[in-house]
Amino acid sequence: MKSVRRILGFESSCDETGVALVEVDGDAPPRLVAQALHSQITMHQAYGGVVPELASRDHVRRVLPLAREVLSQANLTLRDVDLIAYTQGPGLAGALLVGAGVAVSLAAALDVPALPIHHLEGHLLSPFLSADAPEFPFIALLVSGGHTQLMRVDGVGSYEMLGETIDDAAGEAFDKSAKLLGLPYPGGPHLARMAEFGNPDAFTLPRPLLHSGKPDFSFAGLKTAVLTQVKKLGLDGSGPCDQTKADLAAATQEAIVEVLVKKSMLALKMTGLERLVVAGGVGANAKLREQLNAACYKRGVRVHYPELSLCTDNGAMIAMAAALRVQRGMASPAHDGGFEVRPRWELGAA
Repeated sequence: MKSVRRILGFESSCDETGVALVEVDGDAPPRLVAQALHSQITMHQAYGGVVPELASRDHVRRVLPLAREVLSQANLTLRDVDLIAYTQGPGLAGALLVGAGVAVSLAAALDVPALPIHHLEGHLLSPFLSADAPEFPFIALLVSGGHTQLMRVDGVGSYEMLGETIDDAAGEAFDKSAKLLGLPYPGGPHLARMAEFGNPDAFTLPRPLLHSGKPDFSFAGLKTAVLTQVKKLGLDGSGPCDQTKADLAAATQEAIVEVLVKKSMLALKMTGLERLVVAGGVGANAKLREQLNAACYKRGVRVHYPELSLCTDNGAMIAMAAALRVQRGMASPAHDGGFEVRPRWELGAA
């Protein structure tokens, strides 16, 4: 594995097809050479959410053209690739099978190893692609899709779960509340934009487990409270973006962000660590970044984020995770052409 220099990474766990090429040069930080991404948002909007079968079929159409695009950007060919990494899980089974099947088949054809990567580990390590890369150890706030977790990270592959959601994740709270307000899929970014015009103090919404003294999360009660307000105010989701909706959106975002910030500060206090890494799609939320920056500055804590373009699912984070494992001698790639996907997979078991 010491001879590995160029890693081609594939991500296909849900509704984004991502391919990227990362270069390894000894012990120097791995470098992102090229990447390409296709989002299925437009296709799924008509259904109000991801349709797994449609997602899988679209991955089939997109993955090889994206791979050709990445290699063209890098002015390389497949013969220049030393290792192929792919998302093994968690995610949609059919979608995962597309990326894994293509990756392992290419690896077999090229006679190079194939390395399965945990999707959440990719998110967790994505800030190492930024100009302000973190250092170990740190607390990680993972807010990606159906996952909201706080972890202690002592190194690549060394993850200790401190707290996680017991029901809905933060991303689900954003999306479900947005749907109740009649906003299109994916709802989180639309709710955040509407919240810019609202008064977060106009409604009093619950912050479940905020004062529990434990770094666990719960957002199902918040979603129910939003539903209650929507029914009470007669907001059927079909009207224009009026002030009442904007106020409710702002109050919803404020509740989610406050919980995420307070729990992150609690995890830092519990461990005595002074570095926080935020990763996942919700990590792109401007209000969350603003309040985390303020709270961390007050405590003298460094906070790191991935680039905005790397917050959602992408191939770069998969290739980077593989590169970091290769550098540390932790990669166990396969050469036999066999593979499996793991739709449900705890990060601590990676």
